[in-house]
Formats: sequence, C-alpha cells, structure tokens
Amino acid sequence: MSFRLFLVLCFLVLLAEPSIKAGSKSKPNIVFFLADDLGWTGLRSFGSDFYETPNLDLLAKEGMKFTDAYAACTVCSPTRASILTGQYPARLNLTSFIPGQERPFAKMEIPDWTKGLQKSETTLSEALKTSGYKTLHIGKWHLEFPNRPDDGPMMHGFDFSADKPPGSKGFFLSGKTQKELKTEQGYLTDYLADLAVQKIGENKDAPFFLYFAFHVPHTPIQGRADLVTDFEAKVYPEAIHRNPTYAAMVKSMDLAVGRVITALEENGIADNTMIVFTSDNGGLTQRYGKHDEFTENLPLRRGKGSAYEGGVRVPTIVKWPGCTIPGSVSKEPISSIDWMPTFLDVADFETEESLAKVIDGVSLVPLLEQKNEFPERDIFWHFPHYHAGGDGPYSAIRSGDWKLIERHEGTILELYDLGSDPGETKNLSTTNTAKAHELQDKLAIWREEVEAQMTIPNPDFDAERELELRRRK
Repeated sequence: MSFRLFLVLCFLVLLAEPSIKAGSKSKPNIVFFLADDLGWTGLRSFGSDFYETPNLDLLAKEGMKFTDAYAACTVCSPTRASILTGQYPARLNLTSFIPGQERPFAKMEIPDWTKGLQKSETTLSEALKTSGYKTLHIGKWHLEFPNRPDDGPMMHGFDFSADKPPGSKGFFLSGKTQKELKTEQGYLTDYLADLAVQKIGENKDAPFFLYFAFHVPHTPIQGRADLVTDFEAKVYPEAIHRNPTYAAMVKSMDLAVGRVITALEENGIADNTMIVFTSDNGGLTQRYGKHDEFTENLPLRRGKGSAYEGGVRVPTIVKWPGCTIPGSVSKEPISSIDWMPTFLDVADFETEESLAKVIDGVSLVPLLEQKNEFPERDIFWHFPHYHAGGDGPYSAIRSGDWKLIERHEGTILELYDLGSDPGETKNLSTTNTAKAHELQDKLAIWREEVEAQMTIPNPDFDAERELELRRRK
C-alpha cells in the first residue's frame, strides 16, 4: 500500500467516526437545575408577563418542554428526597419541609415523620458513582436531620458539595467574602454559578452529574440591587407578576443557567450533556392574607403548601442533544420521582435490580425520544401536615385528566377535570360520585402500599389558639 493511499484511508476513517472532542465519552454528563419555590408560570416561556428568562426560554426552544410536570410534594424537602431516591415522600415518611411546623392546637395531630434523608437510602448520586460518574452538589440541600450539621450531600454520595459561604446574610455574601472573590455584587446566586463553572472545567474529561440547587426565588425576597432597579422601571399595574425584587431573583437564576450552559460549550462538552430544569414546588402566593411580596401561579389555583395545582405543578425543561427534538412539547404528566430512573437509564444503570429497592418513578427516556412506549399510570401526593402558606392535611391523585383531593379533616373530597378546568374552579365530587369514589379507592390502596403515615384527631384541638398561632406564622 502506498503512503498516499494510507493517508486517504485514514482520512476516510476519520470522516466516518465522530470527531473526538475534549471530554468526549459515551455516557452523557447530566446537569440538573432545581429552582426553589418557582411556580408553573415563573418563566417567560411558561407564561410570565413580567419575569425575564431568556436563557431558560432558549433552552425550551432547543429541548423539550413539559406542561404537566409535578413536584412530589407541595413543599421542598420531600420533593428533594424524591429526586434523590425515586420514591414517593410518603414511602420515605419524609412528608414536610425540615424541620416542619408545630401545630399543637390544630384539628388533626400530625404523625411522627422522618425529619431527614436516611443514610440507609441508596441515592441517585451513590448509584451514578458506581456507573463512573463524578457527583457534584452546589447550592441548597435541606435534607439534613436537625442538629446533624455533617449530614450533608457528601454523606449521600456526592464527591463535592458547596453552599453558602460563612457570614452570608440571606442572599448576600459577607463583606470579607466579597473582597476575597473580588465581586461587587456579592449575590449568592452569582457565587454558586462561579463554583458550577469552575467544577465543569475541572471535570470535563469524565462523565459528571452536577446537581445545582438554587435558593431563589425562596424567601426572603431579596434581589441583586442592579437587577431590582432595572425591573422597578418595567413594572406595569396590569401585569399578573409585578414584584420587581422577585423578578430580580428569577433573573439572577436565569443568568446563572446561562453561565453554566456557556461553560459547557466552552469546554466542548455541550453536545454530550443532558440538561434538566425544574422546581421543588409551586410558587409561594400567600401567607394568611399577605400576597404582594410573593408571586402568582395563575391560571392555576393557589401555591406552595396547598393541595391545588399551583402548589405542585412546576415548569420543566429537558435538553438532551441528539435525542430531544428542539421545540417539542410533552403534555404527559410526570413527577419528580421520575428523575432518578431517568438519569440511571441514561447512564446505562440497571435500576431496581441493582439497587434492591422500590423505585416509584419511571424513566422518561421514551418520552424524550418521543416513542410510544410510556406506561399509563396515576400520580399521587400525601401531605399529613399544616402549612402557613397553604392548607391542612390532604392526599391527592391525578389519573388521566382527573384529580381528586381528599382532605383529612373530615374526609372532604374535591374532584376536578384538569383537561377542561386546570384552575380547579368546579368541584365535581357531588355530580360525578362514581369517579370520585373510584379515585378515592385508588388513593386508599396506594397509601396502604407505601405505608403512608396518617393524621389522627388531636385531643388538644383548640380553634381559637390554632387561629392565633396561624396568624403569627
């Protein structure tokens, strides 16, 4: 063979094979963004008439948008646990935010629930490590047991974890930290984005799982000063969303997402990275009469802490280059319990067989690849608690377009057809009793299966003292 022919053959082989980029590998990186208290309409691409989210809107155009995505709970800690375990919060007995709210005079007595993620639970991060992934956690955790400060992400399978630096007050870094980092703004979201960009650069040559858990737009409502000033000039009274400080918090989150995506591109690994954006529960809309300082989830009803769609339906986007069709939309109901089996599927990890545990969620890969293989199923919620921004104890089920809410204070039923009434304005439980009882039976069977903890009548119930306590929350 002549040398010239050898060169031609080598060139043809190179054309036939994918080019080898920095950090290329068969297993995709996974970047998981989790917003804190961002409601269903919290992004411009999901309906906001005031918040500005150009980076996330572009992500939706380049990936798949889920219109009926749910958090597994109406408050944060249970949803975070569901993401890392693939299990319903009721199965974990981790059913409220940690440490929860004491309501000693309420009508129902709440169960002795588990106030933290048990070390015995095999987590997503632990499983991905066995599949060759570096596991990185940046931001909020909120799964540690009270009085156990060392019970953080690195105790549950993460190779690296970082959150607020010492001396931070709310969303602002201490003056010392600002000086060390040479940053004028000193805003927490920017600091966490710096860390994420750094870690992407350090881990570009091996598959990694980056779990970036924002603190925004959770209370306290504190925005970066320059962004607040910018939005103050844009407020208009007809808008549904019109809090400039809240808008600044959402904008800071969007800017951080943009910086992470740019880092993936600059390190040559964007084409081999799955990106997911979602939220831990709906947006906070009220606290016993206080509204203006928070947000709105309209056209959905209510928000964080409530049984209604505004408390659990969340904006969700997935971009998986080579799999998701740009600009595609899925109306299939999905839940945060689905992220663990999805990511393990992507990583070629055998889930239930290898983990020897129940996985309540299902892989979303068939949806992402737009195959007609996704199973029909019901989605459940169980919240045996009280919340200052929402309602009392309840369980709920979504089955097709139907949703049933069962209140624990007297077994009150509410039935809604979400297909025609996503705002849950028409309670059909008395006009369609057959469907209400069918779903109530399904709910009871599911609660028994997961061994859900139930409330019981409170012997110390005192309506006046309970009302006074609620007013102080």
